[in-house]
Amino acid sequence: MPDSMNRRSFLQTVPVGVAAAAVTPNVFRASARQAPPESTGAKGAQGYRHSVCRWCYGSMDLAQLARSAKAMGISSVELLGESEWRVVQGEGITCALANGPTTIPSGFNRIENHDRLVIRSEELLPKVKAAGIPSMIVFSGNRAGLSDAEGLDNCVTGLKRVAPLAEAAGVTIVMELLNSKVDHMDYMCDRTAWGVELVKRVASDRFRLLYDIYHMQIMEGDVIRTIGENAWAIGHYHTGGVPGRAEIDATQELNYPAICRAINGVGYTGYIAQEFIPRSGDPMRSLAEAVRLCTVGSS
Repeated sequence: MPDSMNRRSFLQTVPVGVAAAAVTPNVFRASARQAPPESTGAKGAQGYRHSVCRWCYGSMDLAQLARSAKAMGISSVELLGESEWRVVQGEGITCALANGPTTIPSGFNRIENHDRLVIRSEELLPKVKAAGIPSMIVFSGNRAGLSDAEGLDNCVTGLKRVAPLAEAAGVTIVMELLNSKVDHMDYMCDRTAWGVELVKRVASDRFRLLYDIYHMQIMEGDVIRTIGENAWAIGHYHTGGVPGRAEIDATQELNYPAICRAINGVGYTGYIAQEFIPRSGDPMRSLAEAVRLCTVGSS
């Protein structure tokens, strides 16, 4: 992938569609007001599925990426817009997480954005329901001088308007936790505790967090315990090597086999998506190795 393409530019500049499914999402679910379960060790067969983020392979033909991903046991290519859903479905896999109506710097923490975001969601949800995509990504937006408390209140207000639409369509909205230290300066939803409070207050089984392991390692660390204590509020996971978002191998500081055993152990049955930027000369080999590392029982 060219150095000129990165997730920040890709997601900040591309208005994105909404995704939904008519069926109950295959993720660990609990009432947003329910106390989090105790973490357990890995039990039984792996319950979750593998996905890969499209933007990390932006120079690769999407259909070819889908074919290569399928061959290595990946069942989804995600972070796709409406025109791309059919491409991966035509290759026999799905899009686990569709782009939503927000961009990283401009999201639900601003009241003035709400009408536009609701209207866009109303337009796209019927199409997404028909496509059978289970989840849609949204962002809080940047602080830009807004306090975290006011931003939280605003996100609750906006998401409570969208949540009934998601419930009716069968889509789980997930807000991504991003780091504001290295990659997304000033982003508001940059700590697990803030995101969990948002999930509690929205109080919908169709709103959860996207726990990005790369980002939260940078902001907080303590990844395995955080997942165990907050699994009920998490609806999707992303990977990435720290530091640098490169391959998730022995050159970086995270132990992904252990993390994935912990995720499996809390009963998660959604998707874990690879979101690292390949640095090796063979991106598909790096991707296959990441899938192996994140497959419970393979190492």
